[in-house]
Amino acid sequence: MHYAQTKKTKTKKNPEETLAGRFEQLVEMMPPQAIRSESQYQKSLDLIDRLMSRKKLTQGQALYLETLVQLVQAYEAEHHRIETTDLCGIDSLRHLLTENQLNASDLGRLLGIHASMGSKILKGERSLTVEHVRTLATRFGVRPELFID
Repeated sequence: MHYAQTKKTKTKKNPEETLAGRFEQLVEMMPPQAIRSESQYQKSLDLIDRLMSRKKLTQGQALYLETLVQLVQAYEAEHHRIETTDLCGIDSLRHLLTENQLNASDLGRLLGIHASMGSKILKGERSLTVEHVRTLATRFGVRPELFID
């Protein structure tokens, strides 16, 4: 009884402490399985957020996180597909820059060119080179085709 009370107190102080460190313990808490509903999807996202908010993951937590991310990606590909046929490469680039809190000058630096060139690329006054596309794909973890019209 005393152990349960102690555990409850810990939970109230810091919810992170209650997150198991071993893969097997996490599986016991929420077995990884194909996501078939929005409810399962949301629970998976919530647990991913909890894991990602930790400063350091154990090996078990990292493996479990990777497993959940793959399951969520599979579900999103089927049920939350984003239509991109009407997007051009520059639109995709603008979106990624915004999501990563980067501006046109940051783009120039990222591409290894003068900072002012980032603005010209975003305005459509200059084109991305093959090397630029490779750099962007690597930096943002996306397919290079995303930047090609």
